[in-house]
Amino acid sequence: MSAPRRVLLEPAWLLHHRPWSDTSRILDLMTRSHGRVTLFARGARRPGSALRGVLQPFVPLLISWTGRADGGTLTGAEIHGALRPLPPAQLMSGFYLNELLLRLLPREDRHERLFDAYAEAITQLAGATGHRPLRVFELVLLEELGYGLELARDAASGEPLEPDRYYHFQPGRGVLAVRDAASEPDAIRGGDVLAVSCGEFDQPAALAAARQILRAAIAHCLEGRGLHSREVMLALRQREQGA
Repeated sequence: MSAPRRVLLEPAWLLHHRPWSDTSRILDLMTRSHGRVTLFARGARRPGSALRGVLQPFVPLLISWTGRADGGTLTGAEIHGALRPLPPAQLMSGFYLNELLLRLLPREDRHERLFDAYAEAITQLAGATGHRPLRVFELVLLEELGYGLELARDAASGEPLEPDRYYHFQPGRGVLAVRDAASEPDAIRGGDVLAVSCGEFDQPAALAAARQILRAAIAHCLEGRGLHSREVMLALRQREQGA
């Protein structure tokens, strides 16, 4: 159980919020030094509250609170640094990152590298149109949570991957060579798998391979639980294609 504390000006990002009583909110935040915390923001829903315009997703914050990290009371919040709102086309990508952290990051589990990776992903999404920032963040998330992927060697033989051979990624086991790439619709060229292992997503084929591999790995970590943000993104994509 968390020890009582008083924390001042802690870097944080708001992941989710929900109403509490008529005037307050319950906040789920990711902080740099204290991990994921849940705090009560008393009076934050009042019309005159200074917190109404501050406590928003994708806004870098400095927060202060008293009490425990799981159920403490927010005492202050302010915007920290430059504010670059996410464009409408990238909002669902931002909510996807938030949902991953809410589902997979244990409470009060400190991950400074993951915090910095999230901040970088939000910054990149604010000025980009592609999904490369999502793949970079997913890779760091898996590594930080202890699910790092071994993508440079065949899981069965232990041999290094051959760039021109084709492989299949099996969550929980690794990369396995396929005998007939034509009969394996999910087969990935070894060179693209190696690019993913190095975090090199500049080429379209490598980015597509990263999407396939990381989606399977994250689904394995979620143990069958779906992601609402992903379902919404798929529905929007289908709607655009049908328009």
